[in-house]
Amino acid sequence: MRPSRAADPLLRAALALLVTLSAACGSRLPERDSASPPAATPEGGPPIRVGVITSATSPVGGDAFTGPRDGALAYFAALNARGGVDGRRVEPVTCDDGGSGVGNHTCVTELVEERKVFALVATTALDYAAASRVSRAGVPDIGGQPIGPAYDTYPHLYGIYGSSAPRTGGRPGWNGVLYGGTEVYRYFKRAHGARTAAVVSYNQPSSAAYARLVTRGLEAEGYRVVTEQVDFALPNFRAVAADLRAQRPDLVLDALDSHGNARLCEAMDAVGAIPVAKVTNVQNWNSAVPDAYAKAPRCRNALWATGASRSHDDTSHPAVREFRAAMDAHAKGVTLRSQWQLEGWAAAMWFTDAARACLAAGPRGLTRACVERYLTRREPYTARGLLLPVRFERLARPPRTRRTCLSVARWRDGEGWVSQGDMNDNCATVPQLGYRP
Repeated sequence: MRPSRAADPLLRAALALLVTLSAACGSRLPERDSASPPAATPEGGPPIRVGVITSATSPVGGDAFTGPRDGALAYFAALNARGGVDGRRVEPVTCDDGGSGVGNHTCVTELVEERKVFALVATTALDYAAASRVSRAGVPDIGGQPIGPAYDTYPHLYGIYGSSAPRTGGRPGWNGVLYGGTEVYRYFKRAHGARTAAVVSYNQPSSAAYARLVTRGLEAEGYRVVTEQVDFALPNFRAVAADLRAQRPDLVLDALDSHGNARLCEAMDAVGAIPVAKVTNVQNWNSAVPDAYAKAPRCRNALWATGASRSHDDTSHPAVREFRAAMDAHAKGVTLRSQWQLEGWAAAMWFTDAARACLAAGPRGLTRACVERYLTRREPYTARGLLLPVRFERLARPPRTRRTCLSVARWRDGEGWVSQGDMNDNCATVPQLGYRP
């Protein structure tokens, strides 16, 4: 059996939940900008123009979705400083879609139809409303974050975690059903003896639906599940924490927004309800933990994150060190580091490796068709070891089980995110459960 993506389908649901809980009424027009144009065109040929669409000013708030963009821009800056791809610079053009479907269509119009970008890279769109237009235009979208189901629906779209869905442009997944594994719960059961888990949600439809999805996965792995619900308008986290202390779960998972998550941790800290692991997802896998959980030191040090990419704090790995050095040079004093930045860097690397492979056949070898052949080749892509092996298949039927690997890290004050084993070894064959996005 081969390793597969650890792209947690629950992450998509979690992001959708975050949007529902945090979005304000109304929308704003997108703000657009482009990276500084390249200097003189090098002898190797004209610049390769790529688009980067990000919901930078989304209703969820600033910086929520900018990590992949920043990682991709840092990669292209470092690449161009070394002479580009076979002497050709990569010109990234960014567009902020404002987190709205209308803004997303505006960005696609500008980048695809007006600026004629060769490809999109590291798309991170709250509402990828124009995905079908990108697909119809035959523009490869490489390494985007699968916040919604677009990357499991349309051809020419290649999410950062891969896909096995037919992707014919009709319904997402298999007849509108997506599938994901229980590898996160299997890991904690196998590696840490976890048997009881608590799932905390709001009394709000999206939060409750996500909590049911988490509960279903836990029960499939044999956990005893304790469910806790708080009022969305007036949440009493202290009462939840008191019950968690009585129930003594090994794991605590939640269907809350980031603010609620931090408040829950504060309440747990206050009553001494500290589990083996307070599990979070890849979006919260960042260096802001000391500030976000400043009032919850014990709960903070029980935080665990899981995902499909090597920890951005794993400086023992040369590809991570290269990423961090480039981010330091590109960030201009901004010290926040995140897993999404690393995945945006990997997306830019993926495009570059495909472009370089195509140009090896000659200056006319760089075509969209050639790039897509690289993306869909049988050999999985790992971005020099930054990603778990990524591949794209088109399976007529969803798999019932799958061997899936997992990147795991836990927070330690003074050390940051400490990797727990090698992600290529944290593997198990787990059931694939269906859900409707």
